[in-house]
Amino acid sequence: MATWIWAVAAAVLFAVYLSWTAGRLDRLHARIDAARASLDAQLLRRASVAVELATSSLLDPAASILLLEAAHAARQAESEQREVAESELSLALRAVLDGPEQVGALRAAPGGEEAVRDLVEAVRRVPMARRFHNDAVRAARAVREHRLVRYFRLAGRAPFPMAFEMDDEPPVALTPEGAPA
Repeated sequence: MATWIWAVAAAVLFAVYLSWTAGRLDRLHARIDAARASLDAQLLRRASVAVELATSSLLDPAASILLLEAAHAARQAESEQREVAESELSLALRAVLDGPEQVGALRAAPGGEEAVRDLVEAVRRVPMARRFHNDAVRAARAVREHRLVRYFRLAGRAPFPMAFEMDDEPPVALTPEGAPA
């Protein structure tokens, strides 16, 4: 009789553990969704600020066209090409604002100080949002790799989480290290 009680207790504990793990995995997937929405918002904000800068006539025509095309491509990219398009926008921002001289001239122009401030905020937030998203993905992957999660299919039909890998390096002139004194 005691053996049956221990067996039932072990089965109940195992079921509670599986339920807890499934709930944890569900919360991790919700965290990924929230982090992805935040990342998308920050990427859209960065592209919007880049479009505003490109159309503000504060830059020379060639730089404006380069920045406008990269920002437009980043905004219109399909999900499969989004990482590449966002990386190209980062490259375009670094090409257009490659030195403190360009940023200094931009700040000196009427309305330039506000444009630079908006751009600094936008390029600073993208790496943080990407890091939060990728940390959530890493945590969910770690749980999904456990044998019991795979054997009992605790992840359900949720797609396997993918990290968002892009070049998010800001122009040096827009970082605290590269800003003119």
